Amino acid sequence: MIVHSKIVLGLGFALALTGCAGGNTHDLLNRKTVAVPVSDIAATHEIFVATTRQQATKDPRQVFDGDRSLTTSYARVDVTVPKIHQLGAIERAKGSADSNPAKQFTATDVVHYGDAQQFAKAVGANIAISGDRALVFVHGFNNGFDDGVYRLTQIAHDTKYPGTPVLFSWASSGKTTGYIYDKDSSTAARDDLEATLRMLAKSRAKSIDIIAHSMGTWLTMEALRQLAITGDRDLNGKLGYVILASPDIDVDVFKKQMIRYGKPDKPFAILLSGDDRALKLSSFISGDKPRVGDYGNAADLANYGVTVVDLSQAKGGDRLNHAKFADNPILVQLLGNRLRTPAGLASDEPDPAQLNNIGQGLGKAVGSVAEVVITTPFKVLTIATGG
Repeated sequence: MIVHSKIVLGLGFALALTGCAGGNTHDLLNRKTVAVPVSDIAATHEIFVATTRQQATKDPRQVFDGDRSLTTSYARVDVTVPKIHQLGAIERAKGSADSNPAKQFTATDVVHYGDAQQFAKAVGANIAISGDRALVFVHGFNNGFDDGVYRLTQIAHDTKYPGTPVLFSWASSGKTTGYIYDKDSSTAARDDLEATLRMLAKSRAKSIDIIAHSMGTWLTMEALRQLAITGDRDLNGKLGYVILASPDIDVDVFKKQMIRYGKPDKPFAILLSGDDRALKLSSFISGDKPRVGDYGNAADLANYGVTVVDLSQAKGGDRLNHAKFADNPILVQLLGNRLRTPAGLASDEPDPAQLNNIGQGLGKAVGSVAEVVITTPFKVLTIATGG
């Protein structure tokens, strides 16, 4: 019993250190409007939302909480980005304090849609005027509704994505101790994500890009697998980029998912990092088996038709090194450069000149010798440059 207690205490301490989001209260809306000059606002983003969360009743400021719903709800959240915003950062108010739009990301309005038809009409109209593209973001473990909204806002803003941002928000508890609950919640949302992707494919969108993070990659791969089983794995030709960042998936499970899905026709990338501390814990919980996001054999993964980008030497925005794709200023710019070229025009084979620029950028980011290793189904490319 003493040994068992030590293990439990150690695990609890580790969990306290390793959430994908942080220790926020998950309030999204302000208690009262904070007025600031328009000149203090860099941009306002309309974030469309499909969610399997329950609508928050105990604290309406959360909008949607961590409890599961058996049906999908739909909304739009308008979020302002302050002029002082730094690339890769999410400026947030501390605790439950109201956000100041001049200093922090601020949700200014929430619109709820009564059903899928109303949502499809609204998101379709936005897609038609914003570039005929949609970017679906699927968040990871320990994310409140607010975390997903703000992360997608930051990604859309920093990458200058030429299309409509759509958040798929599954019912994460938003608690560091909720790993098993979150895994079950993500699994329960497979059909809902599949239905959301099909809905977007019926719009005027010419390309539907997907970025999934951490545990959200498990949910995304399951939805893609379901699409493949029905014979529509590319959403009638509209599926664009698939980017799996820090995938929290067992390596063998991922291989089976890819076997069922088949080798991708469009760019399909895995972003991994050997120093991802959050995935180290996930591996421990999972019987000390490797996760895709910190797997050391990139060539093994590339055999399944994916491009593997090793970001181990790039700096993360926090000590977990779990969200480098979005919180490293250089990497988020490189992601933007990639996303702004429609997937149908992009090549699976990396451009050597572009890779040299990536290496130089990472060298500056790390501040010393940086190395990025890109493994494709065709070759392995390593670029090392000085900072």
